[in-house]
Amino acid sequence: MKPVQLDVQGIDDPLPVEAILDTAAGTIISFDQLMDQLVPARVIYVGERHDSVAHHQIQLRIIKGLIQRGLPVRVGMEMFDHTYQPRLNQWSKGELTYEAFLKQTHWYANWRFSDTLYKDILLYIRDNRLALYGLNVPFHLPRKIAIGGLDSLTPVERALLPEQIDTSNADHRAYVEEIFKMHTARGRDDFDSFYAAQCVWEDGMASAIAKNLGSQTMVVLVGNGHIMKHFGIPDRAYKQTGASFRTVYLAAPGRTVSRQDGDFIWVTPPAPAGHPRR
Repeated sequence: MKPVQLDVQGIDDPLPVEAILDTAAGTIISFDQLMDQLVPARVIYVGERHDSVAHHQIQLRIIKGLIQRGLPVRVGMEMFDHTYQPRLNQWSKGELTYEAFLKQTHWYANWRFSDTLYKDILLYIRDNRLALYGLNVPFHLPRKIAIGGLDSLTPVERALLPEQIDTSNADHRAYVEEIFKMHTARGRDDFDSFYAAQCVWEDGMASAIAKNLGSQTMVVLVGNGHIMKHFGIPDRAYKQTGASFRTVYLAAPGRTVSRQDGDFIWVTPPAPAGHPRR
């Protein structure tokens, strides 16, 4: 049986599972070489497919690798919105049990993917007293914006969003429009509102990174779509911070990705089909 590999546009040979591609150089590198290149960055984005066990294992491996190299690390996660920051602070200080943490952050009301996928990362953060930051905007707001537009929000709701929302990136807009086409069958026909909602996500998380970066290294755990080609969160955060960054795009084999999707592309084992959300 032919091994399942990942095709990368602009790279002649397909990549096997566990290969790490330095996309600028077009070469395969080792994990230690990857870490050497990540260490100078102030913000390190590690993407994910949310239901992939392998992706979360790699995220934790990178966090551990940076700490082993003596970096002061803090972690930002898409899975929590910024209004839960007091609870995240308690978690980082070891003041909550795991069960209480899930309840008090309303995990299954907000994120819904099985907590077991993230448990090892969360426990490592707590046990090593790493600062943890919620990057997202309140989860119900992008849904409202996608249907009714920004003007449909109340003043209280609008105050929970970043002041500036950039909808001017043509490449990002074209990418989101492809996603939008998958939703039109569900009664969505207002692309401008749909795109505004997406940009609220991106700019909201970029603003949270800028607010909480401080003088340390931040590892940002988010879906691949938010970091690919830099036009989601990374470029927006950079405009606010000027802080150097690198992106690690995690991709399962059996498909084709762009060389521009990440600074590094790591080929991961495929996620099992139909992973339960809970």
